[in-house]
Amino acid sequence: MSTPPLLQVKDLVVATRDEKHGLVRLVDGVSFSVQEGEVLCLVGESGSGKSITMSAVLGLLPAGVEVLSGSIEYRGRDLLALSNRELRALRGDELAMVFQDPMTALNPVKRVGHQLARAVQLRGKRRSADEIDHRVQELLHSVGVTDSAERGKSYPHQWSGGMRQRAVIAMAIAHNPRLLVADEPTTALDVTIQSQIMALLTEARAKSGAAMVLITHDLGLVAQTADQICIMYSGRIVEQGTVWDIFDQPKHPYTAGLLASLLTADRSSGRAYAIPGSPPMPARRGSGCAFAARCELPAKSLECASAVPTLRDVGTDHFAACHHAEAMSAFETVVNS
Repeated sequence: MSTPPLLQVKDLVVATRDEKHGLVRLVDGVSFSVQEGEVLCLVGESGSGKSITMSAVLGLLPAGVEVLSGSIEYRGRDLLALSNRELRALRGDELAMVFQDPMTALNPVKRVGHQLARAVQLRGKRRSADEIDHRVQELLHSVGVTDSAERGKSYPHQWSGGMRQRAVIAMAIAHNPRLLVADEPTTALDVTIQSQIMALLTEARAKSGAAMVLITHDLGLVAQTADQICIMYSGRIVEQGTVWDIFDQPKHPYTAGLLASLLTADRSSGRAYAIPGSPPMPARRGSGCAFAARCELPAKSLECASAVPTLRDVGTDHFAACHHAEAMSAFETVVNS
């Protein structure tokens, strides 16, 4: 028998209301699962629904945005049926998040060490002041902060972007969560620091055995980190599979376009491909494939503009939402033209 997933999301619809358009679906029918210890990457352009999806999982949707339908189960528990109090009990102990911007995740008027102490104090067994301080120093040291006792007395603005991200990671792993959500954890950091941050996350996961959902648009990070990949576009998953599936044999023109936009040494044209146009606003997706207006697949047909493609099996554990997934080999002609 297969092991039940740690997290399972089925047919998730997240919506908001607009005065002009009424009910607007920001996330439309998203399904995926995460196994124990697995790394799932949610990939796509800004506005594709990656962060909203995981905010729904953690019960952190902003005001005016709600889960309209679908299910979210963590270890068999229906998260959508839990009260706010029950969700708060899970967050930190079982579920944790590394937010995109550490400067907004940290309180600017509280010392970093104090904020870590609060994170330690709010969960788990009762600890003395000395035990809490020891745990704070231990956490800071674990994320590579030297002279942690002194650095903990500083305020967030006195730390660099990379150091602030280390502090946020330390807070997230304080109670060894089983599922870690990392939302663009290396945004605005230079390449060297990006590598260090990802190494920290990998090390933290290795120690605790936690699974991770990595939200990113950086395909380099995806190639190095992911077990499974979900490509999101306009609130829907358009392709899903392993790293090998996605990078070696993409079956959706959006996925192929993202990969072709990476300039590699073996690119025959000598230049990167640029996907034409822009993603549609959620309220203006139309009745067909949301990517149809930008698609340059030669096999594109009237069906693309009139019918929403379903996510279907295109290989072993490989799924794509494209009417012409079997014709993707022709995309190379477009890329190199």
